[in-house]
Amino acid sequence: MPITKRRRPFVRSVAVSVAVALGATALAACGSEDDGEAESGPVSLTYWTWTPGMDKVVDLWNKGPGKKERITVTVKKQASGDTLVTKILTAHKAGKAPDLVQAEYQALPTLVSNDAVADIAGEVGDAKGKFADGVWQQTTLGTDAVYAVPQDIGPMMFYYREDLFKKYGLSVPATWEEFAETARTLKKKAPDTDLTTFSANDSGLFAGLAQQAGAKWWTASGEKWKVGIDDAASQKVAEFWGGLVEEGAIDNQPMYTPAWNKALNTGKQIAWVSAVWAPGTLTTAAPDTKGKWAMAPLPQWSESQNVTGSWGGSSTAVTTDSGHKAAAAKFAAWLNTDDAALQALAKEGGIYPAATNAQTSGAFATPPDYFSNQSDFYTKAAEIAKTTAPSAWGPNVNVAYTTFKDAFGKAAKDKSDFAAALRTMQDDTVADLEKQGFEVSE
Repeated sequence: MPITKRRRPFVRSVAVSVAVALGATALAACGSEDDGEAESGPVSLTYWTWTPGMDKVVDLWNKGPGKKERITVTVKKQASGDTLVTKILTAHKAGKAPDLVQAEYQALPTLVSNDAVADIAGEVGDAKGKFADGVWQQTTLGTDAVYAVPQDIGPMMFYYREDLFKKYGLSVPATWEEFAETARTLKKKAPDTDLTTFSANDSGLFAGLAQQAGAKWWTASGEKWKVGIDDAASQKVAEFWGGLVEEGAIDNQPMYTPAWNKALNTGKQIAWVSAVWAPGTLTTAAPDTKGKWAMAPLPQWSESQNVTGSWGGSSTAVTTDSGHKAAAAKFAAWLNTDDAALQALAKEGGIYPAATNAQTSGAFATPPDYFSNQSDFYTKAAEIAKTTAPSAWGPNVNVAYTTFKDAFGKAAKDKSDFAAALRTMQDDTVADLEKQGFEVSE
């Protein structure tokens, strides 16, 4: 995600209103002051998104609420990830960004600090009750503002081969300590079999695990950013997984490779720490094991805890270039809270909705076909989603993620010090923030 030096402030929602300045632009001046929806003519909006089938979902709006409101939305299909963020910022620099954009949660701070997305708290604030607190927080960035409406989420959970756990006499781990003991027990009973692997080729997995442990990788105070990637919570997670890799209790190979697929499909690996979207991946990676897996809550750091991390997810934001902020916000709220829209998103786009009202109905009233043996799959998933921990993203997530892949990838391969890899990640992230002109506190 590219960072420019044009920055905007956040405002914290605390008892005493404290400005969290990321630049000199006044918050009140941010965003386009549209008509207040006092326009006499119809409104045409453009939406940049990568979600499959979004045009079919938008058709529901254009033929229904949109027709009544005289608000038409046109979908422009885009690439996802950093590619889209770069395109949005380039368009915004020219004052030509679309009215609406799909944005991953970790990309929002970059878009906000570049004054590319508008505060729509006044237009969509009442939608808050539709989402779990930890999910809604990802679009407020811990402030009184609302920079997007949550669309889909990836609450993390534990997947395991139910038949092989029974074969090896293993119990589903409720804590990470039990998880480690389960890995060791399996190694003793079946030396050629691994409970799971530590993979460094998808940074979101480790970020979600750190989030569950209570990590706050980026926080803003006054006019400065504080980077906490090397905080105690993250150190605990790094040392835990590094220790298991070093002793050989788990594998150290990356995910999403032919070798990983084969290990899952043949029972050489019998568990996977993943997210709610895992059934889709397993369908392709391990087709021969359909109906043999089960899902359970993520192991906890203590028996008294009940919290999960988040791996993936995105939102719908209104840009500051839009001349129709209220109309765009109205569509964003409908898209991500209306029952019919959410069911269409699930059917056409294959997403797991952020809105709680859609997580156990319609497409989610029955389990995924791959998990037909677990009738309560989505009921359990919805309960887990409610426990999503708050996140803390910053304006250079891309740098942290790239360093993670490099430093942790080498540490996993060499079975070397994960704590040192975490420090490298911290140092590179701080150095990049300073290079980009952000003030960084110790």
